[in-house]
Amino acid sequence: MFSETAVSVKNICKCFEIYDKPFHRLWQMLFAGKKRFYKEFHALKDVSFDVKRGECVGIIGRNGAGKSTLLQIITGTLQPTSGTVETYGRITALLELGSGFNPEFSGRDNVWMNAAVLGFADADIKAKYQEIVEFADIGDFIDQPVKTYSSGMMVRLAFAVQVMLDPDILIVDEALSVGDMFFQQKCLERLKKLLDRGTTILFVSHDTALVRAMCDKAAYLKNGTLAAYGTSKDICEMYQNDSTAAGSAAGQWVTHKTNVSTAPSENALFRIDDELDKKVTERSGSRELEVTAFDLYDMSGRRIQECPVGERVKLVISLAANADIPAGAQIGVLCRDERGNDIFTTNLVNFQKFLPGISAGSRGTVEWEFVMPVFGTFFFSMGIKPDKLSNNFYDRPFNAATLKTIKSDPLDTTGALLSIAPENFKINMGYIS
Repeated sequence: MFSETAVSVKNICKCFEIYDKPFHRLWQMLFAGKKRFYKEFHALKDVSFDVKRGECVGIIGRNGAGKSTLLQIITGTLQPTSGTVETYGRITALLELGSGFNPEFSGRDNVWMNAAVLGFADADIKAKYQEIVEFADIGDFIDQPVKTYSSGMMVRLAFAVQVMLDPDILIVDEALSVGDMFFQQKCLERLKKLLDRGTTILFVSHDTALVRAMCDKAAYLKNGTLAAYGTSKDICEMYQNDSTAAGSAAGQWVTHKTNVSTAPSENALFRIDDELDKKVTERSGSRELEVTAFDLYDMSGRRIQECPVGERVKLVISLAANADIPAGAQIGVLCRDERGNDIFTTNLVNFQKFLPGISAGSRGTVEWEFVMPVFGTFFFSMGIKPDKLSNNFYDRPFNAATLKTIKSDPLDTTGALLSIAPENFKINMGYIS
């Protein structure tokens, strides 16, 4: 019978027996329960929630909160002390690095073995095999024993097997953190395609920015109990506020001091960054109008690479004209997170503006102000076109600046948005001696 519910967790409890010494286990057996030689550790206490078909649910919480234990119980690799779990559909899971792999077998053999264990017929495995190999992208190592793989290669192959077989329910426990940035982007794109097809996804992550971006809902585990279950935005804010408050109480967070340069004066934001070409990952364009620096400032005028989450930031692009530039040039800015997800884009067209005519030798700045209300590391790229319809660029540096948002004092970011309004935009062009 078709069910709108994919996973139903009811009153799950899990208690582990902790023995101080190995022989205490033997004593426990000999005394047949008449005397207890262990301590009880309750990893999960009366946890209940339902996940609808096609939802993506993030499970967050501090280390030791019971997240991995919960996923193992849902997949059936661990039995609960009490409570029930009901799942509807084929489950694939990536719980531990290399789990289910025989280290003596080749990658090829492990693909077939894992797919067979998941219940796929030989014909289905053969049809999907090439897709799995191409997604893993480990080259000739596919025919080498898995014990020779690096951790990154291991997670590539393991993830490829799980996601390319089109499961009904996919469960992932922090495995993506092992892969490199480009593979993470590839995995996230695949997860989005699975969601579009109706796959239900549960995953553990400490990356609240990822949970906000990917998940419909989130479960917040705290000391083995379900502290909250709801929209990913609300649950992540609760978790961040709790973490910040706990850190402050324990003395872990101190007043943040940014890496600063000498504070520029009001008319001296223009700058030439001799290291810019080394920072960018790619750059193209005629350079008739050239970016000489791409900087981020706090509102006191200090150049920064980090800022507390929720604070206002000024982005300053320094420009130098190497030729006469006619009026109408357009500038666009793109901000992405470390997994390649677009966070925001903005350009002069948004404000019905364009650069004025600029004489050769002129220098100046274009500035935006905005707020970053989420935690993470963000990369900024930009492009300058002669006009909004042109396919050619004066300059186009990718990943020209990086900003990391960090915890500081507890902040109320409820309802905060990336705000880039017309009044937060300014063009300063002119000769600078």
